[in-house]
Order: sequence, then C-alpha cells, then structure tokens
Amino acid sequence: MDLGLKGRATCVAGGTRGIGLAIAETLAEEGARVAVMARSERMLRETEEHLLSLGAEDAIGLQCDLLDTGEVEAAFQFLDERWGELHALVNAVGPEHNGTIDDLSDGEWLDSFDVGVLTMVRSVRAALPLIRKASFGRIVNIAAATVRNPSPALIAWTAAKAAAESVSKTLARQLASEGILVNTVAPGAVMTRFVEDQIADADNDILPEGPLEAAYAVMAKDLGLRNDIGRIGLPDEIANVVVFLCSEQSTFMLGATIPVDGGGVS
Repeated sequence: MDLGLKGRATCVAGGTRGIGLAIAETLAEEGARVAVMARSERMLRETEEHLLSLGAEDAIGLQCDLLDTGEVEAAFQFLDERWGELHALVNAVGPEHNGTIDDLSDGEWLDSFDVGVLTMVRSVRAALPLIRKASFGRIVNIAAATVRNPSPALIAWTAAKAAAESVSKTLARQLASEGILVNTVAPGAVMTRFVEDQIADADNDILPEGPLEAAYAVMAKDLGLRNDIGRIGLPDEIANVVVFLCSEQSTFMLGATIPVDGGGVS
C-alpha cells in the first residue's frame, strides 16, 4: 500500500531513541521529510544521517528542550521557514519515573505530568499553524496500554499517559472540522532502554530463552505487565501503526486509542 507520505513533512518529538526513533525510521523509509526533536546534539546529528540513509527526502535534527515553551516554538518556527508546512506530528516523549504511591515524591509526580502531558501540549500548540498550511494534517500521540491495565509500579507514568490520552481525544473533536485527524496509539511493553535496564537487573538464570520472551518474563514479574502473546513488542511493531495514522490512507479514524500490546490482559 502506498501511504502517500513521499515528500510529506513530518515531525517526531522524541525521535532519537526507542519507539520515537522507530517511527522516524519508518517515515524515512516512506520517503517523507522527517524532523526529530530531542536534547542531545550528538544523537540528533547521528539520527539525521541515519534517516537520510534510509531514504528520507530531508532530515532535520532540532535540538530542543520540550519542557521549554520558547524552545518548542522556535523549533517549529525553523520548520516553518524550512518547509512551510507540516503534514504529521508524532508526540513520542514519555515520563521516566516508575514506582508506587509510596515511592514517588511530589516533584516526581509533577515531572511525570510535565514530560508526559505538557510536552505534547506545547508541541501541538506550536505545530498547529504549520499543520493548517498543509494539504492534510495528522497528529498521533503515544500513550500506553497501562492506561487500561494499570500497574501499581507505574502509577504516575500511567496517570500522565491517561491525561495525554484525554487531551488527545478532546483535540480530535476540536480539530476534526479542519480536517486534522488526531489519534492515540497505546503500546504495551516494548524493547526499549527502560526494558533493557530491567532485564539487566534480573536473575538471568531463571529467564526463558529468547530476548523478547525473557523481557516479557521480567515485565510480568516486576511490573505485572502481561499479554496473550507471551512476549514484549519491538519498536517497529508500534511504528507501523503510527505511520499509517500519519498517512493519507488514514481518513476516517479520529479520537481513537489503538492498543498495540500483544493482547494486553490485566
């Protein structure tokens, strides 16, 4: 299927690692123009070159602290001057604090919401003038399967993702009349740096063979994250769904929260 993304202008907030990087890579393989926003100058330059090698028509690494409204606005102003339009925005930034209600301080709760919700709000607000200039507009926000099947060990992280999902649904209703379609993707446990760290701390002698199955065993034991398929996912498996939602082929879906979680169960 031709997704119609060749030459289209796209941006991934948090696009230098994990799920965000996989989304940027898939957009590049479709021949899109791809901007990624992150804080590390080194990772941004490496990601630019990588995306161009995959087939991106243009690749831009925007050094930006998504916690700073002024920096976010400046990044999208740069894209306005470079491209003059934006067809798709993906918000892939997520909070990093895990712990139960007994573990987390007020500051960690506030940080979870700033990173997990307000980074998306800042990006959407700054990007909307550019999206409104494009021939079509898509916004995809990354939530989490734990919104439906919560883990006590991820209480603040999940609460922030639930708030982001709520904002996303309201944006979908507001922007539908302008032809801008907003959706949410809710991944289950995926092989990212966080998961790799969890595996490194586990007793490898009791883990099953296979990295995805081993990671699933750790996630199920430590965080209560279970699914029907018996393994965790790969970033590419999330990216494929997100990139479809960024495309012209996605025409009648908005305000949806799409689980990509291996059949998550509580």
